[in-house]
Amino acid sequence: MKYFLLLFIGCIMSTKAQNVIFDNLKEAPINGGLEMENYWVWGSSVIKGDDNMYHMYASRWPKMLPFHPGWMIKSEIVHATSKTPEGPYQFKDVALGERGAQYWDGKSCHNPKIVKYKDTYILYYMGSTHPFEDVNKENLKDFKLGSKWSIAARWSKRIGIATSKSPYGPWERKESPILDIKPNSYYSFLTSNPSPLIKKDGSVVLLFKGRSYKEDGIAQSDMSIGVATAPHFDGRYTVVGDEPLFSMEKFGEVEDPHLWSDNKGYHMIAKDQRGLLTGGKGDGVLAHSKDGINWVIDDKPKAYTKTIQWNNGKIIKQGQLERPFVLVEDGEPTHIFFATMNGPGGFGNGTKTWNMVIPLK
Repeated sequence: MKYFLLLFIGCIMSTKAQNVIFDNLKEAPINGGLEMENYWVWGSSVIKGDDNMYHMYASRWPKMLPFHPGWMIKSEIVHATSKTPEGPYQFKDVALGERGAQYWDGKSCHNPKIVKYKDTYILYYMGSTHPFEDVNKENLKDFKLGSKWSIAARWSKRIGIATSKSPYGPWERKESPILDIKPNSYYSFLTSNPSPLIKKDGSVVLLFKGRSYKEDGIAQSDMSIGVATAPHFDGRYTVVGDEPLFSMEKFGEVEDPHLWSDNKGYHMIAKDQRGLLTGGKGDGVLAHSKDGINWVIDDKPKAYTKTIQWNNGKIIKQGQLERPFVLVEDGEPTHIFFATMNGPGGFGNGTKTWNMVIPLK
């Protein structure tokens, strides 16, 4: 009797210890997601529209440019659709493209996150600009991470929103970002990688990435993740507190946070940049919250690794696996999307990128 009681307790503890993502990953469809010829494709966000189609918003930029830092100066956000969450998704239009160096987001729009409140679709994204001539075949040799284009574009990264009554647009952009930098803060250099959650009352919790200037006033810091709130998606966004949620000094450096809610509460998944939380560099880490502001790392934190089981029987370690996005339907997570790259790893070693999807059990 004592044995069966211990077994029962053990089963309960085992169930509680399950990671809601890692323990529920199914096989990835080999032809799912979105890939576009002659473009680098990255980071997707998906929503089901009133037309019962699944609408994906993703970043792309021409393969004439190197993957990194090409996105800083030429990324645009595209819209694609599918009848099923898995896809494949078909390109429909450019949702947010270049609109002139005089705008804060005039040269690059990147890292989209789509949400809806009542009858309005809200597209959160990172925008940047630069005042220089375009990079072309003639001056491509001069374009690199330390070039004038990249320095200006990285320094000007900010978070903004665009709104529409339809997933097909047109999209109305703001003349100013919704989350700017703040001197002498952990986001004094840039704000990026927005991940919003709109509550039932219309208020917003927004996770974001920040970097600060180092003491020399030139170099930038490691990445930190902060949280901002707003009374409404079109209201004023206020960063909560003076300290980040995640940083090298607190928990560890993470990137690409994605925030979602389901029947069990608020959740965050992110890339463990250095492996300090999960034990695997670049693996996914899972955290939970009761209010979207105060976070607890999961008891079983590893949410995914770069090793993928495909539905053609192959098991492949992807070169890169980033920008996780969890699709929730009827209060339950159903799919997780990733930006991925082939090759041995490293942004300069891949030949193609695409947005992939894994169904969840």
